[in-house]
Amino acid sequence: MAKREKPKAELPDKIPQHIAIIMDGNGRWAQARGLPRLAGHRAGTENLRRIIEACVEFGVKYLTIYAFSTENWGRPEDEVSGLMGIFDEVFERELAELHKQGARLQHIGRLDEVRPSLQEKVRNGMETTKNNDRLVLNVAFNYGGRDEIVQAIRAIMSEGTKPEDVDEEVVSQHLYTAGIPDPDLVIRTSGEQRISNFLIWQAAYAEWVFPQTFWPDFGRDELLAAIQEFGRRERRYGLVLEN
Repeated sequence: MAKREKPKAELPDKIPQHIAIIMDGNGRWAQARGLPRLAGHRAGTENLRRIIEACVEFGVKYLTIYAFSTENWGRPEDEVSGLMGIFDEVFERELAELHKQGARLQHIGRLDEVRPSLQEKVRNGMETTKNNDRLVLNVAFNYGGRDEIVQAIRAIMSEGTKPEDVDEEVVSQHLYTAGIPDPDLVIRTSGEQRISNFLIWQAAYAEWVFPQTFWPDFGRDELLAAIQEFGRRERRYGLVLEN
C-alpha cells in the first residue's frame, strides 16, 4: 500500500522562528482513559517526535519544551521516580531519531539535582548533535524561570559588573538561553492559562495560545492551527502601530 502523503500545510506568511511549549495535560489524558498518570507522561514523551517532525516541516528553527520544572520535585516520590525513568529511556531511544532529523539538542536548567546516568545521557546527546542546524531543541529540564534569573544575577555579580552597566542585554547574555532568540509563540496545551514559571524573561512579548487539547493528542494539525493563529496576530511589542 502506498504511503499517504501529508496534506500540504497552509502556512501563514509569518512563521514563528521560535516556539515554546508547556506540555500540559498528560495526567488528565491518562485519567480520562482509566490509566495511571505515568502512562500519560509516557504518551506525552512519545508525542514529542511528531512535534519535532512538524517543526522541521514548517520551518520552525527553535523549539523549547518544558519537560520538568524545579517545582516538579514536590510531586509524589513514585511519580518523580517514574518520570526520571521515562526521561532516561527517551534520551537513549530518541537520540538517533533526533540526530536524523537534523535537530540539535540543548539543555536549559540545572543538572546538578539529576541522577548521574541521566546527566551523562543529556551531555552525550548535546555532544552528538552539536553540529546539526535544521532545528534547535531546547529541553527545559529541572528548569524554573525565577531560578534562571537568580542564577543570572549571581553570575553578573560574580563578574564584578557595575550596577550601572547592567541592562537587558547583559541579563539576557547570562540566561540559559543566551544566544537564542526569544520565543515568538508560546503554546500551553490542555486549556490551562498559566505561565507556570516558564521563560518569564524571554516570553515577555511572545504571543500565547491555549489549545484545549491535552499534550499527548497535540499533533501536527494542532501545531499548524497554533501557527496559523500566530499569523493572524499583530505584534506591537508595547507600541501603537500606525494605520
